[in-house]
This record gives sequence, C-alpha cells and structure tokens, in this order.
Amino acid sequence: MSAPESFPIDKIHIPDKKRKALKQDAVDALAESILEAGQREPILVRRDKDHFVLVEGLHRLEACKALGESAIMGLLISAEEARQRELPPPPVDPEREKMERLRKLRLEKEEAEKLTTAPRGVSGAHAATRPRGPTETTNRSNRTATAKPSRPGQGSSPRTLSDWIKQQERSGGRY
Repeated sequence: MSAPESFPIDKIHIPDKKRKALKQDAVDALAESILEAGQREPILVRRDKDHFVLVEGLHRLEACKALGESAIMGLLISAEEARQRELPPPPVDPEREKMERLRKLRLEKEEAEKLTTAPRGVSGAHAATRPRGPTETTNRSNRTATAKPSRPGQGSSPRTLSDWIKQQERSGGRY
C-alpha cells in the first residue's frame, strides 16, 4: 500500500449511499479528537477522472470539513481494491436462520418440560429456597449427614447431583 498523501477536500466526491450513513455525533467526537491529536488514520479514496471518490472515512472527512481544513490525509487505492471493500457481506441463508430458530425453540420447550416434570428437590431454583428437614445437618464441615441417602431408581427423588445424573443415565434422559 502506498504512503498517505494530502488530498484537497473540495475534490473528494461522497457517494449518496455513504452520505446516508453519516452520524453527526461521530463527526463531532472525531473533530474534537483531530483537534487534540491530529488525524491518526488516513481516509481511502480512488481516482475518478478529475476528482476522487471516497471509499472509506466519511466521518473523518466530515470532521475535517467542520474544522475548516482544506486538505485531508488519505490513501489512493485502485478501483479494484475499492470494489472489494465495498462488496456487501454474503447474504444470510433464510432457510438456515429458520432452522436455527426452530432448533432454539425446541431446546427451550424441552428445557421447560424438564423443569415442569423435574422433582421439586432437584430443581436448582427451588433447592436454595427449600427448607431443610429436621434430619439434615447444618454443619458443612461435617461430611456425614444424619439423613439417610435415598437410593436412586426406587421412585424417590435423588439427594445428590451424582445420584440424579445416574438416574438420568439409567432412564435414557439427557442432562
């Protein structure tokens, strides 16, 4: 790429598509920055007969105009490079988006069904608010609880996460 050079602002044409994307807040912020530190990044222009066409740097160009500058630092690029930069991103496949939305909805529905069919003691949201039974100990340093652990698979709700996982594996459920 070539070195930045000075271009007269009045010889730079701004395409209508680019002009529509102008945000005055960004121009004001850039103008303040250029006043304090100078123009840090050059704009990109391409040659078109007797003038230049702006490829990139609309807000920088407008900020320099607002500051009363007659020239701006920029890089001259070829028309081919300009076309490559101006290509829109590839279109999103609508069928793929639809399938992704359906997949998310299915997963949300499965999760909601799990929550409604899950035993009350297993649910993470209810475990914190569940009152402790009289047989459970409140001392966390004591590793032996006074409550008897239930055996998974006997119709009772599992007491620990590992019991729950084992129960899910036996029943073929996903966790």
